[in-house]
Amino acid sequence: MTWYLNPLLQPALIAGAVAFVVALSIVLTQDWHGHLSIDSHEGIQKFHTHPTPRIGGLAIAVGGLTAYFFASAGVQSLLWPLMLAGVPAFAFGLLEDVTKRVSVRTRLLATMFCGVLGWAITGFAITRANVPGLDWALGFTVVSVAFTAFAVGGVANAVNIIDGFNGLASGTVIIVTGGFAAICFSVGDTDLAYVCILLAGAVFGFLMVNWPFGKLFLGDGGAYFIGFALAWIAVLMLARHPEVSAWAPLLVCGYPILEVLFSIVRRRKRGLSPGDPDRLHLHSIVKKRLVRHLFPWASNTVRNSITGSTMWFAAAVPVFLATTFNRQSIDLVISLFLCALLYSSVYARLTQFRWCFTAATLNRARCHKLPTS
Repeated sequence: MTWYLNPLLQPALIAGAVAFVVALSIVLTQDWHGHLSIDSHEGIQKFHTHPTPRIGGLAIAVGGLTAYFFASAGVQSLLWPLMLAGVPAFAFGLLEDVTKRVSVRTRLLATMFCGVLGWAITGFAITRANVPGLDWALGFTVVSVAFTAFAVGGVANAVNIIDGFNGLASGTVIIVTGGFAAICFSVGDTDLAYVCILLAGAVFGFLMVNWPFGKLFLGDGGAYFIGFALAWIAVLMLARHPEVSAWAPLLVCGYPILEVLFSIVRRRKRGLSPGDPDRLHLHSIVKKRLVRHLFPWASNTVRNSITGSTMWFAAAVPVFLATTFNRQSIDLVISLFLCALLYSSVYARLTQFRWCFTAATLNRARCHKLPTS
């Protein structure tokens, strides 16, 4: 059967089509709502040159909700708790998009509450981490729910952090959901796999308007919601499939998670709060030191889009390793370490013009120049 006629894939196509139409409608009607939805191009983490609507998450939410009514019963049973539990993350993020007055802490707490709400609705929480001692502690409900809330908030915040260039966050989410779908198919969980594909379809509908011309931004509402969705898919996967290592979903989300961890270390070394904004993320450095050099003729919008698509490789590497070794904890831990080492060395090469492994500290004194060939 032709793939687009497959009834199991049709909800994903519907999600994408609806998200695209809503996203395009937001762009075409921005003169009506721009006083609320427009993202200023002024700010330390602003890379665009023209005011642009930042409520693209609305398109993803509407696309996913519409597709729900066309999905199979098995997919619906997994999707509705995800969408309901994700309401606080989406609502507080969207409120920030239109008011610019919701603090990072408030948004983070709202997203963590989504993890608690998901547990209250489904009874699912993270009960294992494949780490001796921690697994014992996760046997207690209070610890398990608190750990789930922390993990959910962390992943959602990670997606928000990489939302800096056209296509970066949404392209990364599509790659990550593809990795989750591949693991689900490998263990025979087609319902959860098609939930991943449906969400990827909704994000792709938004991506067609966001990349490459940057006519619409994801916004905090979209970033926090799809970040929560990724985290909750990981929770469901571990709850439904004991054979899958807990390190597999961690590595699938490896790129955004590593970005958060390195950002925390970097900012603390520079005497800043972990929540302080800066222009020192890997994607920012890639644009400044690589894309700008290779494409001096390109406009800022084109450079933003090239940077976003270039960083898809950073997302794809850990996803490939996670899908390959999804049941082998030792191999997954080694893979995560290698990805962290690769991140650090590339960051150091771009910032310090030499190969070393202390990129997070930006301390030249501890770097050792490697011979070139």
